[in-house]
Parts: sequence; C-alpha cells; structure tokens
Amino acid sequence: MTEDKVKRRLTTVLCADVHGYSRLMEADETGTLETLRRSRAAMARLVERHDGRIVNTWGDAVIAEFASVVEAVQCAIEIQQEVSNQESDPPQANPTMSPMRFRIGINLGDVMVDGTNIYGDGVNIASRLQELADPGGVVISSSVYDQVHNKLSVGFDCLGQRPMKNIAPLTSYRLTLGGQTTGRGSAPSEGGPPLREPVRATWSGDRHEPSAPTNVVSEWLGKLPRPVAAAVTVSAFLIVINLLTGAHKIWFHWPVAVILFGAILRTVLGHRPESDSRGER
Repeated sequence: MTEDKVKRRLTTVLCADVHGYSRLMEADETGTLETLRRSRAAMARLVERHDGRIVNTWGDAVIAEFASVVEAVQCAIEIQQEVSNQESDPPQANPTMSPMRFRIGINLGDVMVDGTNIYGDGVNIASRLQELADPGGVVISSSVYDQVHNKLSVGFDCLGQRPMKNIAPLTSYRLTLGGQTTGRGSAPSEGGPPLREPVRATWSGDRHEPSAPTNVVSEWLGKLPRPVAAAVTVSAFLIVINLLTGAHKIWFHWPVAVILFGAILRTVLGHRPESDSRGER
C-alpha cells in the first residue's frame, strides 16, 4: 500500500505552446521546426536560470515547473521578450513566413508526481489558461496572482471567470508590461471566446493594502447620520482648539455636549414613523 501511494506536491506549472502551429508547419515545415528549436533552447536556458525544470515537451507544447511562483512569472515574461527579440532577426528559410509566437499559462496547484512527470488539475488548469492567452501573452490563475501581485513591477488585467474545457470556471489575470498588455494587438486565441473589456488591477495590490488613517476616519464618518457626523467633526475641532490654546483650562465639554445632544435629537426626530410625525388632523 505504501509503494502504491500517489505522491503529490504543490508546485507552479508553466504551460506554453505556439499560436497557429499547424498553419506555420503547413507554410514552411523546415523553417518552423528550426525556429521552434531555437525558441525551445532559449526557454530551457531561461527556465534553468529561474531554478525551474522542463517537465515535458510534445509537438509545439512545453511544460515546466517551478518551486517559486515569482520565478515562474519572471521566467514567462523573459521568454516572451526573448521570443519577441528573435522575431526581429531576419528569417533565413522563408521571408514570408509569419513570426512564431507563444501563449503561456501559469498556475499554482497540487499535482500528482510520477517519476519526472506531473499530472492532475494543477497541470490541466495551466494548459487551459494558456489557451486564454493572446499570442505573445501570459495569463495566470488567481492563486498565482495572490502570490505575485505585490512583488513584481508588472500590471494585471482581471479577465473574470472564463469558461474552460473540462475545468470549473476560475478567475484569471492577463499580464501587462509597462502599461502594455502582453500579446495585445495580436489576433485572439484560436477557438477561444472574445475577451471582454478587462478590469485593471495595478501591480502594487492597492486593494489588499490597509487604508490610510484619514481614509478610515472618512469611511467611519460616512456611516454615521449626517447630523451626527457634522456634530462629531465640529466637536473634534473644538477639542483641538481647547488643547492648543491651553490644556490647563478645559472648556470644550459644554459646547460639545450641547452640539452632540442637538445632533442626536435631530436624528431621532428625523427618523420618527411617518404616522407619528403627521399627527391627527
């Protein structure tokens, strides 16, 4: 029973494939294969630099895993930049051939381990996220976003919950670099649904940072009835004046008491039932 037990681990999975690979092979098999080899060599070098490993390659796909989520995302960014730089090189075999562009998906999840291979939803989700990416783009899962949104100088466009084949819908994010979405301006993914207008989430993670003290006070006052909020503000102002002009003589308590009593009384009278406020005529 111990020998048959499936080994599992939490890991970051990067899945990449070539956009329009069949079309490229049909146009120029030799040139496409040579470009694919150069791109894979660059990927292997970058994956190793970021302490990852290539798990598998078949056809035009590449699957790699990383112990660090941040390193995986950084590697994906550098891969797209490296491939983009290779596109600027003059083609040798067929000058009319379209450039080779990769789509990359990254997911942090639990996987099953079998020797050097990994399986399970953790891998499948990365593959489905890759299908959502634009050519030259990177799409990450919400589990990856939670780990990197405040650690990398990149932007994130929230794509919401997108339907994926044989996978429950999950929230995904598209990377942006220097204000430009990775892969923007390219044709949409083949067979994929059109992308809706994204909701921008800046890399600094403002939604997760604690509010400033002034914002906390403003939000608290906003929850109070308007008369009470105004009375509290004026009372605080009087207290500050009293403390600044001479703390040895306390006088603010009487005006503050009158102001607060009036504000509370006005609030209570303003919320009387309609039948009571009308009276009998």
